[in-house]
Amino acid sequence: MNNVENVTEQVSPLRFESEKKEENGDKKIRTIKIVFGILCFFLVAELIIYKYVMPAFSSPKVTVSGQNLYTAEEIAEKLLPMNSTNWVNFNVSQAVSLLSSEPGIDNVIVEKKFPDRIFINVTEREPVAVTFVVDDGFTNPVQIDKNGVLFPVKDSKTVDSNVIPIISGLPVEHMAGGMRIPSKYRPLIDQIYKISSLGKNYFAGISEICVLPKDTGNYELALIPSQSKVKVLTDRTLNEDALKYMMIVLDVVNKLGTDVSEIDLRYGSVSCKIR
Repeated sequence: MNNVENVTEQVSPLRFESEKKEENGDKKIRTIKIVFGILCFFLVAELIIYKYVMPAFSSPKVTVSGQNLYTAEEIAEKLLPMNSTNWVNFNVSQAVSLLSSEPGIDNVIVEKKFPDRIFINVTEREPVAVTFVVDDGFTNPVQIDKNGVLFPVKDSKTVDSNVIPIISGLPVEHMAGGMRIPSKYRPLIDQIYKISSLGKNYFAGISEICVLPKDTGNYELALIPSQSKVKVLTDRTLNEDALKYMMIVLDVVNKLGTDVSEIDLRYGSVSCKIR
């Protein structure tokens, strides 16, 4: 019996010491896990700050698309009055307002993408016709879009080509950004736009479209062919059939070889004026 008791007394301290070592080991592991978790938290927090928070308070990265004649630098210059030093302070509504005030821009979409991206999509106005306006004593070409809005010429090739017609006689005395021609003449612009949309360059044979005001308040048109010195008088109806008819009449007159200075297609008949 004494031997058994002695063995029990010897085993008990050994078991206690073993359990104590296991408990200390568990505490060390928990401590290591806690420290590792804290380090991971600070690492993730640092990554978030550097990747998302700090870029949002730095100068935004602007991407411009859709423009043809305007450069990205010109678009950025239009936004200088905003004085936005970072992405957070960038005002989308104000940016849209500033860019929309540019006469040559028809539509603009501005989007903010977190954390530091600004996307600007620009739709420029498409010229339908060209007219001339006197500004500070100088006569300058001005483009007209399908809605009758006047905007400056950025590419002189547009005026020099025969793709779009030149209109004279419009009562536009000065040029103001985004102004429209008088409503009375907008049907003419609409007619020109529809003809241009047909896919055939009917205006290649026309040097100029002259607007002739009438005493009644309406107007008529005089078309100046590019390959002839004959002036063609017509009414306000300008369409594909009218242009085809004019070309046929001009061809007949040129073949006859008569010295005609003016052809009158008004009133449903054809009359000629000899020089």
